[in-house]
Amino acid sequence: MESNSQRKNTTVNREIKELSLLWEISQTLSKSMDLRETVGPVLSALAERMGMTRGTLTLLNRKTREIYIEVAHGLSESEKKRGRYKIGEGVTGKVVGTGQPVIVPHISDDPLFLDRTGSRKNLEKKDISFISVPIKIGKEVVGTLSADRLFDESVSLEEDVRLLSIIASMVAQAVRLRQEAQEEREFLIQENLRLQSELKDRFHPANIIGNSKGMRGVYELIAQVSKSNATVLIRGESGTGKELVANAIHYNSLRANKPFIKVNCAALPETVLESELFGHEKGSFTGAVSQRKGRFELASGGTIFLDEVGDFSPTVQIRLLRVLQEREFERLGGTATIKADVRIIAATNRNLESLMEKGKFREDLYYRLNVFPIYVPPLRERKTDIMLLTDFFVERYAKANDKRIQRICTHAIDMLMGYHWPGNVRELENCIERAVLLSNESVIYGYHLPPTLQTSSSTGTTPYGTLQGEIDNLERDLIVDALKTSKGNMSRTAKILGITERIVGLRVNKYKIDAKRFRT
Repeated sequence: MESNSQRKNTTVNREIKELSLLWEISQTLSKSMDLRETVGPVLSALAERMGMTRGTLTLLNRKTREIYIEVAHGLSESEKKRGRYKIGEGVTGKVVGTGQPVIVPHISDDPLFLDRTGSRKNLEKKDISFISVPIKIGKEVVGTLSADRLFDESVSLEEDVRLLSIIASMVAQAVRLRQEAQEEREFLIQENLRLQSELKDRFHPANIIGNSKGMRGVYELIAQVSKSNATVLIRGESGTGKELVANAIHYNSLRANKPFIKVNCAALPETVLESELFGHEKGSFTGAVSQRKGRFELASGGTIFLDEVGDFSPTVQIRLLRVLQEREFERLGGTATIKADVRIIAATNRNLESLMEKGKFREDLYYRLNVFPIYVPPLRERKTDIMLLTDFFVERYAKANDKRIQRICTHAIDMLMGYHWPGNVRELENCIERAVLLSNESVIYGYHLPPTLQTSSSTGTTPYGTLQGEIDNLERDLIVDALKTSKGNMSRTAKILGITERIVGLRVNKYKIDAKRFRT
């Protein structure tokens, strides 16, 4: 039998081991609050110092209410993945459900012990003891800390529970942080899948750039009308991209493999326009030396795009009305009726309602054309698309002109975003092409943009274009660009510019630059 002296020595030795272990754990936790970095060494230290063979730390997912192994010692990855429990299920589930520790002296004798990981299937279970304690934040149980040890009558399992409970309280905050991070990660994964599903279902024509609310509405209308044969009237200011919308409708329709014929009605005189649209017979007018097929005939089975229909003459309006109503026409000078198996997409930047009131546009033709109207918003109403379009045009014209443009300076971006763009996307494209041609560096600066964008409010100069004004403009550009690079850090800005921080501060005040807006 063990004497009192021996028992005392055993107790002292255990206390020394425990204190040494707790000190080691505190040192580990002080280095990091990342559960993956800290609890692994803690479990290894338990095995080495206290003779515990396997150890696990489980977390409770508060949304799914499932308990899973987050960190383990003595278990393979496949065994860890199998260790999943519901609240109240098995020893681990019971500890989470009750918030009380559980001691199993012989796991072979306790039906509650499930050994779901399968890590003990080749061992004598009567020789294995199992201890599990809750990890709590206040009264809330967030997980468990568990350990195996070989059964030994001389070892107090209650003392093991006390030690594990102390360690559980030490790692509780790290467990909470990891639990929240894991739940956030799962939420983000599910949200990402949901958004991907939405994007997959959302139609976006490949030939049109823009993701603003107004353009998303246009995409939805294109998706709805493309598969039908309905007549479409595209409305919007000049330069908004009405022809691109017509392209998207045709090439996403059932007629995509058939001809797509475009006619700019405003560019042709009335006599020529009739011949272009409907064709003519030989000798029908002076110069008609042979029969000629019109655009409607050439578009048979496909789509015809009539741009600027608001400029049609009354005569052409009547003939177009017949095509829309009867789906047939005759060539100029001909008598044979030709069937028109063609879809009509029309576009205009004119106010057709106003033209009807003045008697310049037929009301019956208007209603025949206006079956499915699509309004393309002007660029000033879709400001969020400006930089997407700008990047696209910079890449296109840099490649075409063998230039390497890497970025656009902040001041130039402000000018692009502040301009009202009366010429819409077409005007923006022309501005960027000009800027790319003028730039001899890898950056587009504000002074590379056209004079229409170079206002006194945007450049901070007088409207007279003096030498000093131009110098101030360049200096302001360089300071703003450096502030953007340094994310608003005045000291780094000074180093980039090769001047003192005091001078940077003076120049920032002089040009009334808000350095805070560059900080992230």
